[in-house]
Amino acid sequence: MTATPSANVSGRRQANDWQLFKSILPYASPYRNPVGLAALLLIPLALAGALQPLLVGQAISLLRGEDSAYDFLKAIPLGTGLNVLSGLLLVTVVTRFSLQAVQGFWVQKVGQQITADIRRDLFAHVLSLSVRFFDRTPVGKLITRLTSDVEALGNVFATGAVGIISDIFSILVIVVTMFLTQWQLALVLVLLLIPIAALILYFQYEYRRANYRAREELAELNATLQENMMGISVVQMFRRERFNSELFRQSNLNYVHEVDRTIFFDSAVSATLEWVAFAAIAGILWFGGKGLLNETLTLGTLSTFILFAQRLFNPLQQLAEKFTSIQAGLTAIERIYDLLSEPVEIRDAPETQTLSTDEADHLGEIQFQNVWFAYKDDDYVLRDLSFTLRPGEKVAIVGPTGAGKSSIIRLLCRLYEPSQGRIIVDGVDVRNLSQSELRRHVGVILQNGFLFAGDVKSNIALGESYCLSQIQEAAERVNVDGFIRELPEGYDTQLRQRGTNLSAGQKQLLAFARASIRNPNILVLDEATANLDVGTEVVIQDALEKLLAQRTAIIIAHRLSTIRNVDRILVLKQGELVEQGTHRQLLQQEGVYASLYRLQTLGVAG
Repeated sequence: MTATPSANVSGRRQANDWQLFKSILPYASPYRNPVGLAALLLIPLALAGALQPLLVGQAISLLRGEDSAYDFLKAIPLGTGLNVLSGLLLVTVVTRFSLQAVQGFWVQKVGQQITADIRRDLFAHVLSLSVRFFDRTPVGKLITRLTSDVEALGNVFATGAVGIISDIFSILVIVVTMFLTQWQLALVLVLLLIPIAALILYFQYEYRRANYRAREELAELNATLQENMMGISVVQMFRRERFNSELFRQSNLNYVHEVDRTIFFDSAVSATLEWVAFAAIAGILWFGGKGLLNETLTLGTLSTFILFAQRLFNPLQQLAEKFTSIQAGLTAIERIYDLLSEPVEIRDAPETQTLSTDEADHLGEIQFQNVWFAYKDDDYVLRDLSFTLRPGEKVAIVGPTGAGKSSIIRLLCRLYEPSQGRIIVDGVDVRNLSQSELRRHVGVILQNGFLFAGDVKSNIALGESYCLSQIQEAAERVNVDGFIRELPEGYDTQLRQRGTNLSAGQKQLLAFARASIRNPNILVLDEATANLDVGTEVVIQDALEKLLAQRTAIIIAHRLSTIRNVDRILVLKQGELVEQGTHRQLLQQEGVYASLYRLQTLGVAG
């Protein structure tokens, strides 16, 4: 049975909160000096805070001539004594304000740096995960973890961790000072701390559970938003605006409902502390008033403890607020920890091999040996698949929809691992090649080429250190240089996200240039000319022949008329290789290929 989020978070909290917190402590290690400085400032800050009530109480005792005034103050004139106390009070105020500013600056600075480090590592880890992970994880949820959750985690360092230590230290110093001053009144205040601490812990526990659910709902909200933005053309063409708006409204309401619960428990903590603070002052006035009437307590001491009560509950209230931040941060840590714990399924072997780059070696041999593959469980899309592509051979892979054609490409590029069997390139198992080495030798042109925001030349180079002349030369080889030069700024033309200011055909032309500049030994064309109009396809056909020369090629095409001249055709059906041969041979066999070809021929004739 699947655990509910609330059950999940409560179980984790009891067993693993400290483990989760320790998992992010290494991020603070590079900043130990500023963190140490912030920690050292706790001592003068706490002492200054504890001295202020004493100084005020001494001033009152000195004015009233009470015995509780210090002897050295009694020994000097009243005006001088008041000046001394006022000066000391001013020093403590300036000290607190100055040191708090310094401490706050360094803590916030370190918090932001740690947040950036965690976001960097999380993004790098996400990019290293296999495509299988992205098949089951909505992009909107990943964005939530990379932004909102990391920001909440950063608050643990920026305002939580050091702040909590500061508040606890202040409370301890104040408690010790109170007991040294008058233990009976100190005991009254300390006894009030016990039930309030229990109540705060209960509210914080409930806040944690509500915050976990709120973040889950926020992830769902972002996933819905991202899905609608990505599919806006379908939404509008099929008039789904009202329906999708209603779905988003419901998701938004669910999120607001859970956020309201976090607000309730957060407010409950503040309200409880306010009430208890007034109760504490009332208790001090009641006990202190009796002592004042019985002349066992001076007005200066009573005034000191009234201020102590305020000073005791101020850090306690700040502590509760920081605990709220910590609880939100722990929820974020849990979600980030889950993502960082996601296994990287496809890793490079400890000792990798390299492929030859000598053209005399006739590079580009591909072998599939008894390959089985399933995207989930035992629902195999490829079954005991075996074939060999000789160096320089042009092979087309055809078959009905769902036959496993694209899965072969994904396995060859090692986007997925085969469930069973081996894939060998130039005599080397692909699992013994580094991913960068394998993909350097295999070029892929997909039906829908993805473009990044940036200029044209950077979308061809894709981060590699190619100079402009190399980029232009590669574009010329595949006859796309002319199209690029017709753009407003040529190779410097800025492309919008996903290249929305280019047509589908123009984006596909840039994909040809990407493949050309990398000069791979193996070229994969997955419906590469499907988005090109007839005129453009004729222009690029000559370039394609040049690109395919001296290379092993795998061509996936639904239009069987475009693959008549390949060296061999592999026919797949339900993940199995059922036929192979030339176009003419397969027509003579009167099998699956012949049936598919006749259906397409009839469709064209009709």
